[in-house]
Amino acid sequence: MSKKPFWEEKSLAEMSRDEWEQLCDGCARCCLHKLEDEENGDIFYTDVACQLLDQTSCRCVDYRHRLAKVPDCLALSPKKIDQFHWLPDTCAYRLLAAGRRLKAWHPLVSGDPESVHRAGISVRGRVVEEFAVAEQDMEDHVIHWVSS
Repeated sequence: MSKKPFWEEKSLAEMSRDEWEQLCDGCARCCLHKLEDEENGDIFYTDVACQLLDQTSCRCVDYRHRLAKVPDCLALSPKKIDQFHWLPDTCAYRLLAAGRRLKAWHPLVSGDPESVHRAGISVRGRVVEEFAVAEQDMEDHVIHWVSS
């Protein structure tokens, strides 16, 4: 009898720090600037990437210090599951918090870190640098290929 993978056996709160970090699929959708409709709370993703995002690897170039360098960056934790609504609907943290399964393209399922890119889920090749867009022009960069 084969053992189930950790993400199917443990709740998010039961996971070790290493297991928690492995849940990130490397899509970098959470690293996109978002706009919030102040009237109804709807979240709109833009194609504007955080200044610390390596657009090729779709990973943070200074993950350890990101919270100090980027004031708007949010640290995900099991204690903040109620705030996961802003994460993309493909995000492993959000899926597992809702009792759903990881997608077949997720690197933990596929065994291949490139599967998220091949599936067209990541932001690779689809974003612009934060410094290239003025704050007043952010609405012009709203995208519809990410849903929350």
